[in-house]
Amino acid sequence: MPVHVTDSVIFRDFYSTGQMRAIFDDGHLVQCWLDVEAALARAQAKLNIIPESAAQEINRQAQAAAIDIKALGQGTNLVGYPILPLVRQLAGLCGGEAGRYVHWGATTQDIMDTSNVLQLREALTIISKDLAALIITLSHLAQVHRDTPMAGRTHGQHALPITFGFKIAVWIDELRRHQERFAQCRPRLLRCQFGGAAGTLASLNGDGWQVHQALATELDLSPAPIAWFTARDSFAEFVNLCGLLTATLGKMAHEVASLQKNEFGEVEEPFESGKGSSSTMPQKRNPILCEAVTGISQLVCQHVPTMLTAMKPQHERAMGEWHIEWDVVPHVCQLTGAALSHSLEIFDGLIVYPEAMKRNLGITKGQIVAEAVMMRLGEEIGRQRAHDLVYEACERSIEENTALYSLLATNTEIAAIIADEELQQLLEPTNYVGLAPFFVDQVIANTHGNNKHDIQPTTNDRLPTMSIQNSTSGDF
Repeated sequence: MPVHVTDSVIFRDFYSTGQMRAIFDDGHLVQCWLDVEAALARAQAKLNIIPESAAQEINRQAQAAAIDIKALGQGTNLVGYPILPLVRQLAGLCGGEAGRYVHWGATTQDIMDTSNVLQLREALTIISKDLAALIITLSHLAQVHRDTPMAGRTHGQHALPITFGFKIAVWIDELRRHQERFAQCRPRLLRCQFGGAAGTLASLNGDGWQVHQALATELDLSPAPIAWFTARDSFAEFVNLCGLLTATLGKMAHEVASLQKNEFGEVEEPFESGKGSSSTMPQKRNPILCEAVTGISQLVCQHVPTMLTAMKPQHERAMGEWHIEWDVVPHVCQLTGAALSHSLEIFDGLIVYPEAMKRNLGITKGQIVAEAVMMRLGEEIGRQRAHDLVYEACERSIEENTALYSLLATNTEIAAIIADEELQQLLEPTNYVGLAPFFVDQVIANTHGNNKHDIQPTTNDRLPTMSIQNSTSGDF
């Protein structure tokens, strides 16, 4: 029986992907350990520290298929770490004198940390690729809906009109920063670990630094200027970045699910017959992908403080803190991969209902653009007096369930300033989306690598009678 959802045939595709599972399964993990052992032998042979023939034999035998995994597990339980029993098996597989040179001058953590870096390089490649694909997908959606008006909501209530493209552009801008963060963490993360027993490489008689550099070259990693046995910030940073990314994905998914509510009906995650069905309510189309991303996001975020705890080992080697990483890092990679995969599916096939968005703009009977009237009045009588007049009208509109227009049009003080035709234009929500289309264009251009200063609002992006810069809604 599976002990974890990522091992379950039933649940694993909700919480992981096939690609990520392949990176962190036992066979690939053992192969990564062996790859580091083989690379160490090659590096030392090139420096004439061990015989070339020994390095060749170690390379030939360093195949996970030849390792007895069951015996390796038993040895790990006995020793407490897997590398000693692995080295014994590898040395036993090597012919002649080659076995005596396996793991020469290394320590367990050298092999495990460096192999974890190799796995994370693969995971980071998948994350980066899927994140880039998601940004492209969202960019297309933002362009298509650059001018699609909808209600902007603050504190769960109608605030001002925006466009759906504007909403998506906010997400894109946030995801781009995550993309930058992952790119910036690569050199800090993809570093070789090779320090020997206590980090000083005393076992190699002065050749340790040359071996470290040669090993890093063999594995296409950067050499570390000093052993990082108890400096776990790079792994903690990676998990923190996964937390940031999945928090954003969770927010996006939760909003799609919210906008999919029957009372809104503005968007819907992709649907196929049977997807998101209820066992008892035939009418249900549950946002099951959004639910998965929302749940995964919370799981990843819970691991962030755990990894901060793992940053606190004592002296020159961890005493238990290191074990935290063995569980958390593979788990977080699989969860993050799944969240990205589900998000791609959501937004690749997102169903958008512009007519519902337009309909919802009118449900507050003109109140959503009360600010437009207030700002126009403010030009003549000052913002505060204008605010009080419009506020009083909005209160009556809410209490009496009356269109705001009728209350404003019959107010003599307002009618003396704003003609009826202008009032109707001010109360048209699609006339008050501000610079939303401009901001969409700016984000898309930045995503494509253009300088944000190359874009300026066009005449059509500006409001005809009022200044956005001076607009205040009183909502903070």
